[in-house]
Amino acid sequence: MKIRPVILCGGSGTRLWPNFKNHQAKQFIDFGGWTLFGKTLERVKNSIFDYPIISTNFKYLNEIKKCLRKNGIKKYKIVLEPYKKNTGPAILSSAMVKDIPNEQPLIFLSADHLIEKADRFNNEIMKYKKFLNSKNIFIFGIKPSGPSDQFGYFLTKKTKKIKKVSKFIEKPNVSRAKNLIKKGGYWNSGMFFLRKDSLLNNFKKYQKKIYNCTLLSITKCKIKGKTYHLNKKAFLKNPSKSFDHAILERIKNINAIKLNIPWSDLGSWKEILLMFKKNKMKYFRKKNIFYRPWGNYINLYSGNNFLIKELYVKPKGILSLQKHFYRSEHWVIAQGNPKITLNKKIFKKKPNDTIFIPKGSIHRIQNPNNKPVKIMEAQLGSILRENDIVRYEDIYGRAN
Repeated sequence: MKIRPVILCGGSGTRLWPNFKNHQAKQFIDFGGWTLFGKTLERVKNSIFDYPIISTNFKYLNEIKKCLRKNGIKKYKIVLEPYKKNTGPAILSSAMVKDIPNEQPLIFLSADHLIEKADRFNNEIMKYKKFLNSKNIFIFGIKPSGPSDQFGYFLTKKTKKIKKVSKFIEKPNVSRAKNLIKKGGYWNSGMFFLRKDSLLNNFKKYQKKIYNCTLLSITKCKIKGKTYHLNKKAFLKNPSKSFDHAILERIKNINAIKLNIPWSDLGSWKEILLMFKKNKMKYFRKKNIFYRPWGNYINLYSGNNFLIKELYVKPKGILSLQKHFYRSEHWVIAQGNPKITLNKKIFKKKPNDTIFIPKGSIHRIQNPNNKPVKIMEAQLGSILRENDIVRYEDIYGRAN
């Protein structure tokens, strides 16, 4: 029996867009001819998968249908939630649609994950498929690339053939994350693999109210073509609970599939900037290099309300002390040890450090060393122009 992919596509991506009234959800951001949701659809076109089910809300319906057409996916089902009730009800309602046999394996994927080496990912899925039963759940762990306080972790103990999850840890601080990695801890990716009957059985046992409300919302739903419009009245009565809190924290029969593959949820501008840095040559155009007295910058990609750049500051180069009216900036140090002025504070930074420059802040980059500095920069704003600069001091005579 093929594996049914369920793609959770209801997130709003507000973490990337603080103070933005209108912003694009992360899974639909165009990063240069591709989106995270599009990449997810590409992965499930493999022969091991049945046609996909997408869990979302009415706001994203047109965008989702556009992506499905672009990726040539004609067979699918969409489940529309009338209210946000977290991932517990979203996961359960998606599994309750028609035509899913009780013993069919389901894999729940997030629409906003970037997964490379998909073949290796699929091989791991098939390797553990035979271990699925009517009670257990497999979760996917990602080998950490470094200590991070942005993800949850889990620890495992080995049995004869599989690794059982022994402990979950909610987003630890960096110090604790280092210790968890030493103990073999993996990031909790938020992807799940289980049979339909296991999902139903666990909700019946541990979350009776969610089970009953969701079942009623499916029973009374309106089906228009390939889209299920869940019943509002029944779905509203659902408690708002994540799948982790509703189920994973209550059951003991949880196993782990540990993945050592490039993975990111692009959940911060640092991760996005590192992705652009890694794929710089795909975006590089000679005509987009601009030379300045302090070095140069390259415009790598201009998106919807954001611009990605790489700054090169030559040895002893100093940018003007400046501010911007219309944009904020996120920086990641890619090379060198710059000195950063931000309002009345001065910082020394090293590679992989981040800096956030709020709109209207007075700031400057200095390279006091004999080696060049490279900084990846994301500019955010509705107006992203080079003339949005007020210079207070400038050693090259360009102060306002």
